[in-house]
Amino acid sequence: MGRILDGKAVAAELRGRVAVAAGVFASRAGRKAGLEVVLVGEDPASQVYVRNKARACEEAGLRGVVHRLPADTTQGALLELVHGLGARDDVDGILVQLPLPKHLHEDAVLQAVPADKDVDGFHLLNAGALFTGREGLVPCTPTGCMRLLDHAGGDLSGARAVVVGRSNIVGKPMAMLLLARHATVTLAHSRTRDLGLLCATADILIAAVGRAGLVRGDWVRPGAIVIDVGINRDAQGKLVGDVAFDEAAERAAWITPVPGGVGPMTIACLLENTLRAAWRRKGLPPGELTL
Repeated sequence: MGRILDGKAVAAELRGRVAVAAGVFASRAGRKAGLEVVLVGEDPASQVYVRNKARACEEAGLRGVVHRLPADTTQGALLELVHGLGARDDVDGILVQLPLPKHLHEDAVLQAVPADKDVDGFHLLNAGALFTGREGLVPCTPTGCMRLLDHAGGDLSGARAVVVGRSNIVGKPMAMLLLARHATVTLAHSRTRDLGLLCATADILIAAVGRAGLVRGDWVRPGAIVIDVGINRDAQGKLVGDVAFDEAAERAAWITPVPGGVGPMTIACLLENTLRAAWRRKGLPPGELTL
């Protein structure tokens, strides 16, 4: 039976380190590092995510502010808010909660967030920095996955990694982070031929395609590390991942649960990104920020 990669425990450790560093920042800057979250509409899941993010900020000694806008907010009004937040010196991070209502142009809104405040890591400048190995803000979920891999203690150099999912939010940046750590990476997706056979070659298997139970137990190489990014609801309304957990756990060396695996890490890494953004914007010595 595989060992559980407890995202709650690893996230708690990171949040503790962020809280210490946040106190240092506040003493030097004369204010708390600030994250502004923009929520448009009444999506129930988004409401929960935003509430959890704001609470996590306060617990870590950051300032978390939520801007709640009605679902019929116009593109112009949303961009005006984002531009206004971008111009404020006391705002270090801006997060626009996705998904947006369908009448809004998501990409235009995300690119309106200044790159140095883009704590989601979605701006083209941050994506380009990740692709070319330069410093920037990296999407939170892939960063959290890397921290979980480090916790598992696997040697990533030369490891065969398969990432199932090609989104700009998880799959693509995940592949870049693994490549930067010298893994040999295959980026696959739901249309990949013989996907199960490919997954069975992986020392590290990342599932981020958004299909409940897609990855079966016999797709997992014995001794592999399995990171399940998927969050889905089954027919009974239970939260489940992209991996058939019970089957996969019989073969994996380490495996993340859903919930309680990647999810807590995403929020912890959002706090980390906010603090990193604040630290850089204030021109504080980078070597003194140890997270």
